[in-house]
Amino acid sequence: MTKNRLMSAALSISVALAASSCGSASSGENAPNPTSSTPTTATPDETVGPFAVQNIASFDEPWAAAFVPGTKVLLVTEKAGSIKAVDSATGKTVTVSGAPKVDYGGQGGLGDVAFLDSEAAATIGTRTIYLSWVEAGDGNTRGAVVGRGQLACDDASCAVENLEVIWRQTPKVTGRGHFSHRIAFSPDEKYMFVSSGERQKGEPAQDTSNTLGTVVRLNLDGSAAAGNPFANKGSPSDQIWSYGHRNLLGLQFDSAGRLWDLEHGPAGGDELNLVERGNNYGWPVRSNGDNYDGTPIPDHSADDGFTKPAIYWTPVIAPGDFLFYSGDLFPDWKGDALIANLKEENIVRVKMDGTTATEAARYDFGKRLREIVQGPDGALWVLEDGDGGRLRKLTPAS
Repeated sequence: MTKNRLMSAALSISVALAASSCGSASSGENAPNPTSSTPTTATPDETVGPFAVQNIASFDEPWAAAFVPGTKVLLVTEKAGSIKAVDSATGKTVTVSGAPKVDYGGQGGLGDVAFLDSEAAATIGTRTIYLSWVEAGDGNTRGAVVGRGQLACDDASCAVENLEVIWRQTPKVTGRGHFSHRIAFSPDEKYMFVSSGERQKGEPAQDTSNTLGTVVRLNLDGSAAAGNPFANKGSPSDQIWSYGHRNLLGLQFDSAGRLWDLEHGPAGGDELNLVERGNNYGWPVRSNGDNYDGTPIPDHSADDGFTKPAIYWTPVIAPGDFLFYSGDLFPDWKGDALIANLKEENIVRVKMDGTTATEAARYDFGKRLREIVQGPDGALWVLEDGDGGRLRKLTPAS
């Protein structure tokens, strides 16, 4: 991208941010964007099942995405350590400076990005941004961390400022897999939940003296929240909300305020779990899959003492992330879980009836899907995995 085009992209993005950052109490969903030249009824690039699909931009190993609250600006993380800001109305993209140094390799690198919805009307430079990434340790060890800073944009650029680490996965261990590091805020925004994978080590997931294989519940500054089930055991046990997890690549609240995780099994047994205080989800003692070398793992049973998944998949779908749909463009899907999948290269729709989950449909895209998010107007946005992964906007085909 030339310097002039980069400046134009940054200006477009800063205008989109400013449109909802001038003290208005509006949500910003209908904020004017004077730089936009893309009509809302743009001709789709193709149709996939019920979706009209538009290709918006492409990235190198994109991992996560989130809309800046109250705007049409989408932030995308790339695993090697870059952050991109996309004006979703125009497709113009600019690199965001201030990204952290990451330990890149295997499944490790820059991870999740998250914002507080309550800051939708905040002025530019005061929106809090949360990022997760993998940090190197001593002796060829590494672990996931979460950092907090501010997102600031002006007429020429966007930057993450004052970024500092507020939580670390404990302990750092060898290997480059199963970091998980997804971020979710409670609906009242009092607490931050982080998924902490078991780092392909297995047994630590049953040991509450560490945070591997857990979901942790924290205050917004990264400290352990009061009322966690193992608080009497001291740090880091006082961070743990649930344990016995494997590799959790989705973490979301539904409209009723219930927390769910989407978890990779081994050879079989991918899971959607209702995450509840103090519960043990069984890994590696129980799984509805087997080890990769073919040796069996006992399946979940009614009397095994572990919390069972709401639904599981064998063969695996290898999920990248998921959401609970709440928009108006697909009204029949409100409350359903939509899962973007790597191995199956599709979106799986799961019908939710309270805490009962039933697979309803699969929509094949023919590409590994890493991320799925809902836009301000109810459109779906998916990111393909790997080099050149496309950002694709999904609206109703009709």
